[in-house]
Amino acid sequence: MAPEVTDLQRQAAHGSPTKIKTAMASAAGTCVENYDFVAYGTAAALYFGDVFFPSTDPLVGTLLSFATLAVGFVMRPLGGAIGGYLADKYGRKPVLVGALLTMGIATVLIGFLPTYETVGILAPILLVTIRMIQGLAFGAEWGGAVMMTFEHAPWKKRGRFAAIPQAGNPLGITLANAAFLLSASLQTDWAWRLPFLASAVLIVVGLVVRMKLEESPEFEDTKESGAIVDNPLTTVIRDDWRNIARVISLRVVESCAYYVTATFLLSYITQNNGNDETIGLTGIVVASLIAIPVTLLAGALTDRIGRRKMYLGGTIAVIAFGFPMFMLSNTGNPFVIVLVFVIGIGIIHAVFTGTQGAWFAELFRTNTRTSGASIGYQVAASISGFAPFLAVLLASVFGWAGGASLYVLVGVIGLVGALNTRETWGPKQKAEVNAIIAGKVTTASQKAPAARPAR
Repeated sequence: MAPEVTDLQRQAAHGSPTKIKTAMASAAGTCVENYDFVAYGTAAALYFGDVFFPSTDPLVGTLLSFATLAVGFVMRPLGGAIGGYLADKYGRKPVLVGALLTMGIATVLIGFLPTYETVGILAPILLVTIRMIQGLAFGAEWGGAVMMTFEHAPWKKRGRFAAIPQAGNPLGITLANAAFLLSASLQTDWAWRLPFLASAVLIVVGLVVRMKLEESPEFEDTKESGAIVDNPLTTVIRDDWRNIARVISLRVVESCAYYVTATFLLSYITQNNGNDETIGLTGIVVASLIAIPVTLLAGALTDRIGRRKMYLGGTIAVIAFGFPMFMLSNTGNPFVIVLVFVIGIGIIHAVFTGTQGAWFAELFRTNTRTSGASIGYQVAASISGFAPFLAVLLASVFGWAGGASLYVLVGVIGLVGALNTRETWGPKQKAEVNAIIAGKVTTASQKAPAARPAR
């Protein structure tokens, strides 16, 4: 008689029965969240300087507009801490639904805001307040979505599955910029209002699919075994602060590099030649579409060659591409400008996002996983929110070389971080997972490091 297959073997080999549904639902919600958050960045680059911060000096208006962009990022660590705590304490699913609902309401409200011309100083105050709410919701979203998918996946395909909600990022970016591209021809406030109001449709879709999700099997196992800690937030900070610091350094290069490209470079191109606004938006849309399959491919590749190698390659690409990116943009050639966005967003950025999900999850234990990964991820995001602002300041002094230097600098930070972060999916971990699937390891305490139990 063949030996009975245990739940541990079944989960390691095949994942949960709802793994694909969970991954797609997480990606749908992540798409909506990114649409909402990125729509603000695009509007800040193209419209908000004049609409909410009128000034005789265009530079001042742009700086103030990007400053409100940064406010949302400042709130993201708090959102990550709250969302991570709740997800590790009470479950991943409630956080996914709550974060999406909060973000959706805030984004739709932006579409109804009065302008500075209408109500004066109240307009930017309302904008900043809503932006803070957006930051909280977005900070809570990421950890729950990625960890939920990671924990439902087969252990040998966790890179591939964790990349699926990450692919929701460029899809949301594509839809947001496509919305602004379609509304750009409007000569009234509807040019920026419509993309925010249109997000209501996406929110309904995202909520419907997320409400039907099943809770993470690893969280349920942790809860059943009584291994949930009283305060996952303080526990992970006390026990795993080094890994949190590593996540911050790895995330900074991805997020800063993206916003220098998608926000500052777009603004830079538009200010040099107003006719290039549509070209820049087109470039971001094309690049984001390409980023979807590249993200998925990068995640799958990490299951074969490891997480660390992929990330190292991405950081080196950032360092090498910084100055050529601006030099190519300065040509004014529409094809070249689109190509710049394709390389920066469609390839380089996608390699990072496709790798992050599984790598960051594997650095932490189940009972503090969402808290640890979310804190590091969102603290880095709060730093990155100032990237366009800093790039504008540097460019005002050094010209385009200032923005290029910032891009290269974050590449160096990411390279140092990757070199100092352990590989979590190498030959040793694969052998241990194979042993579990073969039934040679039968207790939870002997799980592979890639799926370490709660302590």
